[in-house]
Amino acid sequence: MLDPDHDCPLCPRLVAFRQQVRAREPTWHNGPVRSFGPDTARLLVVGLAPGLQGANRTGRPFTGDWAGDLLYETLDRFGFSSGTYDERPNDGLALHDCLITNAVRCVPPANKPVPIEIATCNRFLSATQAALQRLTAIVALGRIAHDAVLRSRGLRLAAHPFGHGNTHGLGASPPLMLFDSYHCSRYNTNTGVLTTAMFHAVFAQVRDYLEGRGDDALTQVAP
Repeated sequence: MLDPDHDCPLCPRLVAFRQQVRAREPTWHNGPVRSFGPDTARLLVVGLAPGLQGANRTGRPFTGDWAGDLLYETLDRFGFSSGTYDERPNDGLALHDCLITNAVRCVPPANKPVPIEIATCNRFLSATQAALQRLTAIVALGRIAHDAVLRSRGLRLAAHPFGHGNTHGLGASPPLMLFDSYHCSRYNTNTGVLTTAMFHAVFAQVRDYLEGRGDDALTQVAP
């Protein structure tokens, strides 16, 4: 199964939180958030989990909160989207050669999934990658997304350490490259952990890689 059912029962803590939020905000999406983008994409962007008032409210990844403002501006800048992002799922925005998903599909309390929830949802991340037959590049937004990608592919975490700007060859056919970035959360940007320039630099590197420019400049972290 590529995406969990709207009433996915797999993670009891997330189910209980979902029910609480549904009772309080019955007009919100309040369910697992499906991936967004075409299945012909060469680029997969993997986030952490839906934000409570972002994707959990709107039903589209990174839509309705600050993280989406920066992500969608960046995707537009590097030619991965068209239309205008307007913090709502019916804004007419379209992605090109890019698909966005999350390591955990349901909103977690305090935006912090626990390890068993990340592991349980990993089956959907694996299925998403398998469905992308042209998959060539993955951007992991944060360590949890990075680790989830590696586990979904049966790769050793120690051999592929997370670090902003790191790149890792993951093998596969066609060749697959993992690009690391700090998560584009408001906290990270407000504290200066991640600047807009730093975020743009990751996607500039991705664009160059996809277009066959500057491959030698990619610094793959050695095991």
